[in-house]
Amino acid sequence: MRRTFVVGCPRSGTTIVQALLARHPAVYTLPETAFFEQLHGDLTMRWGDARMHIRRLRRWRQTLGLTRRHARETYAALHVQLTGKRPAMLPTYHHQSLSQRFLAVLDRSAASAERSMWLEKTPNHLLYIPEIEAAAPDARFVHVVRRGMDVLASLADVYLRFENDDAFGGGTVHWARRWNRAMEIHGQHVGRTQHHFVFLEDLVRQPDNEWARLCAFLELPPDAPLENANHQPIANLKDEPWKLSAIGGQVREADRKVDSLFGPKLQRWLHGRLVSYEDLHAQCQATRATLVSRTPKTAGILVANVG
Repeated sequence: MRRTFVVGCPRSGTTIVQALLARHPAVYTLPETAFFEQLHGDLTMRWGDARMHIRRLRRWRQTLGLTRRHARETYAALHVQLTGKRPAMLPTYHHQSLSQRFLAVLDRSAASAERSMWLEKTPNHLLYIPEIEAAAPDARFVHVVRRGMDVLASLADVYLRFENDDAFGGGTVHWARRWNRAMEIHGQHVGRTQHHFVFLEDLVRQPDNEWARLCAFLELPPDAPLENANHQPIANLKDEPWKLSAIGGQVREADRKVDSLFGPKLQRWLHGRLVSYEDLHAQCQATRATLVSRTPKTAGILVANVG
């Protein structure tokens, strides 16, 4: 069973990449689980929202690697969702034990659906890559990256339309810091063999080329017939109505919201504050070119196109 995680800053295009892959007959996927986020906690600390001198002490259970009740409840709810029954559970689990149970239930669910790969998409899992790799050394990661100005405009737009403070609150300055943090983490994984980068603008402008690269990385037949739209449930639209336009898996140019939402002064501030998207894009391109140049011609496309 091939295990894949799609990660990135929220509103970067992770849902459309998930839905696109869900159209492939070999891929099994499901709504966001937030499992590792719930298991390990410390989300705001990992984003860098909390300053060093006010970061709380870790609870003794976390220090010892024991799971929190909320994490066990998250796993139990997922088990019911996928199997129709509650799992047999002990009062406490070690992080490692519960992680293996999580991976196993996804393995079984994908196998039951006669799929050879499962895909889990939780954007915040970008912050938990070391923990995921420790639990699943064979896991692959698809990093989805979008221009910072467009991400912030999308976040502002969805907040204005749905007023969801838990998912999108905090304001532009808050999210500018988080996007910079996401870019820092992305940069740490460029060139690693189990990490692949999808830049949203490249996917929109060169869909065939980007699809071929993505399939090569995931070892999926790129010419397999895709469903006309994704029919796997990847979102609860009652709770996540902002995903409506993406869940079908049809890639298209998004409406540019920057000029309609951000005035010239704020745009200048963001240009000076956001780290360089172009530098990360160029770094990935250079790494890809190096891999191709070092690949023997007999190795074939599955190696030459690895991102």
